[in-house]
Amino acid sequence: MSASTLAVTFQLPIRLWLLVGVVALGLVYLVTASRRRTYAVRFTNLALLDSVAPKRPGWRRHLPAALLLVALAGMVGAYAKPARLHRVPRERATIIVAIDTSLSMEATDVAPTRLAAAKTAAKGFLDILPPRLNVGLVTFNGVAQIRVPPTRDREQVRAAIDQLRLGERTAIGEAIYASLDAIHSAPGAKGSDPVPARIVLMSDGETTSGRPDAQAAAAAKKAKVPVSTISFGTKDGTINIPGQDQTVSVAVNPEALAKIANDTNGTAFTAATVDELKKVYQDIGSSVGYTTEPEDLTGWFIGSSLVVLFVAAGLSQLWFSRLP
Repeated sequence: MSASTLAVTFQLPIRLWLLVGVVALGLVYLVTASRRRTYAVRFTNLALLDSVAPKRPGWRRHLPAALLLVALAGMVGAYAKPARLHRVPRERATIIVAIDTSLSMEATDVAPTRLAAAKTAAKGFLDILPPRLNVGLVTFNGVAQIRVPPTRDREQVRAAIDQLRLGERTAIGEAIYASLDAIHSAPGAKGSDPVPARIVLMSDGETTSGRPDAQAAAAAKKAKVPVSTISFGTKDGTINIPGQDQTVSVAVNPEALAKIANDTNGTAFTAATVDELKKVYQDIGSSVGYTTEPEDLTGWFIGSSLVVLFVAAGLSQLWFSRLP
């Protein structure tokens, strides 16, 4: 059910003006009680009254009336259609995690390596998503592949993450296209309403092959699928070329990824450590995995008001043998 409960709102707040009537009744009661007390003091022999009259009820005389006013205020609140906004898991939502497996992910500027850190963070991401959310996995280097179509089987995705291997070149545009294809294959995607989806793309942000980033971003925007990007690594990243005694700089390019996010109404993040990556994934999972919906509280308001009303009537009958 609710993952996080927010404040109570009223769908017809103009009806709350009826609370003015409740306040007016309270003021009339106070004025009447004050006049009754003044009249009693002015025209009663207090000494004689104290000797023959039973102990006066004091605060008990006012409690039923106060409870009655509270019940009336609750009824007015119910008439204004109260609702509580709360977050619920999206039934058909789909997230595609696209992980860069180019050789640059072998850099150790994020310990132990960029790829190892990405695997750890991605699996942690799966743990915080609601079970009813579909998750797919796309990997890309020179080409992009749908490793796991959207599924609720988290173990299948975890197993595929553990098997990631590096390859030459980077095709971010192709990764976005492959992710869109995966979304179209998600359960429920054939319905009349589009599946709520988001692509979470981790890379160093430097496309070296395949279709351009701008073209892929335009396709994602047309499909109304935001691409949230994570700029993975630092400017000091380096790798050793296999078979060669040569060190090559693989500095991250956060600007390229930020442009993709901005063009698709997504969000761009930067993360250089495992802990930062987990926070990023938690933010993304929270926004994509849940939607805010109103929960009608009218019945709760009416029920509570009736309880208070019955208590007021019961106390008045018990203490004064009459209803308030």
